[in-house]
Amino acid sequence: MRIAQAELNEFSFVKRITQETINVVYPRYYPAGAVEFFLQHHCDDNIINDIKHGKVYILQNDFDEYVGTVTVDENEIHRLFVLPEFQHQGYGRALMDHAEIVIAQNYNEVLIDASLPAKGIYRKRGYVETDYHTIIADNGDYLCYDVMRKEV
Repeated sequence: MRIAQAELNEFSFVKRITQETINVVYPRYYPAGAVEFFLQHHCDDNIINDIKHGKVYILQNDFDEYVGTVTVDENEIHRLFVLPEFQHQGYGRALMDHAEIVIAQNYNEVLIDASLPAKGIYRKRGYVETDYHTIIADNGDYLCYDVMRKEV
């Protein structure tokens, strides 16, 4: 497996990983308006901007398939996604390890906005909830998430 900073020519892979994961996994946890909020939040412009600023990392497996991505912005982890068919194979753990190492070079703590599908994973890694937020999304649906932190 290989994790590297994403280049602009890899934008389509980052976008596919992000959108496919949201579309397959998130409807199991969130109402339609919240899923749409996630898709809009991770729009083309936001992904491209993050790639241009060197914040996005992409993971290729041993068969050179793009299977996961993570974004590191200062001491915050964002946009951590692994394609559904490649989940539970250690790729998410590898991306988290990589992001934490990058952050630990300059910071003493890591922050992450935890979606419902990932909250348990973060707890197992030593993250603790520090704040709780709700956003009103389309159709009057609510998007709920925790802010979590971990010392590194």
